[in-house]
Amino acid sequence: MSPFLIVAILFISASIAGLAVFFVKRDNTNYLKLILSFSGAYLFAITVLHLIPHAYTEGNTSPEVIGLYILGGFIFQLLLEQFSQGIEHGHIHHHEAGFPLGIMISLCLHAFLEGMPLVSGHQSQLVFGIAVHHIPAAFALGSLLLNTRLSKNAIIVLLLVFASMTPLGFLTSNVLSDGEVSNLSQHFDKIMAVVIGIFLHISTTILFESGSADHHHFNKKKMAAVFLGIALSLTTFLFPAHDHSHGGHQHGTEEHDLHEHNHEHHDHNHEGHDHNNHEDHNH
Repeated sequence: MSPFLIVAILFISASIAGLAVFFVKRDNTNYLKLILSFSGAYLFAITVLHLIPHAYTEGNTSPEVIGLYILGGFIFQLLLEQFSQGIEHGHIHHHEAGFPLGIMISLCLHAFLEGMPLVSGHQSQLVFGIAVHHIPAAFALGSLLLNTRLSKNAIIVLLLVFASMTPLGFLTSNVLSDGEVSNLSQHFDKIMAVVIGIFLHISTTILFESGSADHHHFNKKKMAAVFLGIALSLTTFLFPAHDHSHGGHQHGTEEHDLHEHNHEHHDHNHEGHDHNNHEDHNH
C-alpha cells in the first residue's frame, strides 16, 4: 500500500466522520453504536490474529519484554482516558463551554501513536482498522466541540488537526526509519507492542460498553456487527495481503547477502580445486 493511499484513507475517514456532526442528527446514536461494535470486534480480531504474532516473532526483543510493552500500552491508554473521557471509543459527553484542551491533547497523542507502526508490516489490516476506529471517535469529538463556545471554523480546524495526527505519526515514523537521524525499524516490535496494548484496551471497552445499557442483554444488531467485524478480519487472515514493508525489504537484503556469501564460498572452493589440479600437474 502506497504512503499516499495510507495518508488519504486515514485523513479522509476521520475528517468526514468529524464534519458529519454538522449534517447528522446527534440524538440518534444507534448507527454509531453499531459502527462501534463493528470496529471494536475488528480491532480485537486483527490484534489477536496479526499484530500479537507479528510482535512476538519479528525483531530481536525477548517475549517477556514484548509482554511488558503490551501491558504498558494498556495502562497508558487507561491513563489517557482520564483526560480524553473515553472519546476514543465513541463516548459523547457534554463538556463545559471552554476549550477541552486535555481531551484534544490526549486524543491527538493517541492518534499519533497509532500511525507509527504503519511503516512496519500488516499495513492493510492496520489502516482499515484504524480508519474504522476513528469514525466514532471523530464524530464524538465533533459533537463535544459543538457544545462549546468555539466558532464553526475553529471546530473544523480542530477536527482536521485530529484527522491529520495518525497520518503524521505514519509519515514521521517513515522519515525517521529511512533517514540518518535514527533507525526506528529495530524498535518497531516495541512500538507495535504498545499499540497492541492500546488496541486491546479500546476494543474490549467498546465490546463491553456498546449496545444497550444492560451489557449482558442480548442485542441482535450488536452481535451481527461484532460477527461481521470478526468475519472481515478472518478474510485478511485467510487471504493475507502482500505489503511492501521495511520488514520485507530487510528480509530480501538478508537473502541477497546470503546469496553473495554462497557465491564467494563457491569461488573459494573453485580456487582450491584449481590449486589441487595444478599441484597434481606439476607432480
